[in-house]
Amino acid sequence: MPGRATPDPLMLQETRQVPAALARQWQENAPLISPLVRAIRERQPAYAVTVARGSSDHACTFLKYALETQLCLPVVSAAPSVLTLYGTRLRLAGALVVAVSQSGASPDITETLRAAREAGALTVALVNVQDSELAATAEFVLPLRCGEEQAVAATKSFIASLTAFLPVLAELGGDHALTAALEALPTDLRRTLELEEQAAALARRYRFADQLLILGRGLNYGVAQEAALKLKETSGVHAEAYSAAEFSHGPRRLIVSGLPVLGLSAADVAWPATQAAYAELLGQGADLRTIGPAQGSTLTTPAGAHPLLAPACTALAFYLFAAYVALERGLDPDHPPLLSKVTRTR
Repeated sequence: MPGRATPDPLMLQETRQVPAALARQWQENAPLISPLVRAIRERQPAYAVTVARGSSDHACTFLKYALETQLCLPVVSAAPSVLTLYGTRLRLAGALVVAVSQSGASPDITETLRAAREAGALTVALVNVQDSELAATAEFVLPLRCGEEQAVAATKSFIASLTAFLPVLAELGGDHALTAALEALPTDLRRTLELEEQAAALARRYRFADQLLILGRGLNYGVAQEAALKLKETSGVHAEAYSAAEFSHGPRRLIVSGLPVLGLSAADVAWPATQAAYAELLGQGADLRTIGPAQGSTLTTPAGAHPLLAPACTALAFYLFAAYVALERGLDPDHPPLLSKVTRTR
């Protein structure tokens, strides 16, 4: 950021690389889309299964809403330990199984995808490291095209995971508006980066926050999950994500204790209900700020030309905010204690 006396952390540097990464993804993955679309049309999967952990699993929450709302395809999240620890092979013939990973190096994700392919599933990997074992295991690969990601806290690979499968949905559904919006997305993301000073200003009010509630709904719920993880990773803030609908079923009691709330606003059909929930919280005295494309948001991001793409801009703005929360607290977001870039679980 202009005026900083020390070099910006990698987390900020990599966040600023997102528009270029997604432009590269759009251009270089174009030849890979039609073969996958043909396979899906020919094999007609009855349901989809996602396989991921951490940030990648939060991207899968978004993918669930995208697949279900656009293709009417039911989506469930696999628990890799069912195979790797319990030794159970699921009956996945006729399924579309999508594994998501930045590194492609976690054995449990790879082994689960391999078992799914052996069972007759149509398998797809969204992965950044193209020569990884996960990529070699999948029948189809959609590279994230992020280049090397060095910061422990994933940023550009998460947003690239949100968008990598969307061209497939656009071609399957004949959604020309989505295709055009994907081509224009890097421009919307560059506009989002112009909010950096506003994000830094918003971060200052959370310098001493030890806990934070993060709300989102529908397409934004996975972004809320990711936001909570990033604040835990980079600032040690005990942040918890809730659906804006589920929050009313008990957790709302927490605002009486004065816990601050960060709500994600939206540009789709889920917004009126979410907006009503936020208005009710404000009326009950909640300390609520918002990030997203809805007019009047504390940090207002571009809505873009298609509802499926607004969460990418919201996530990008949040990453700017999260990096500055860490810096305001005198922390290095690139080197959180006890964590490493690649986590290998079984």
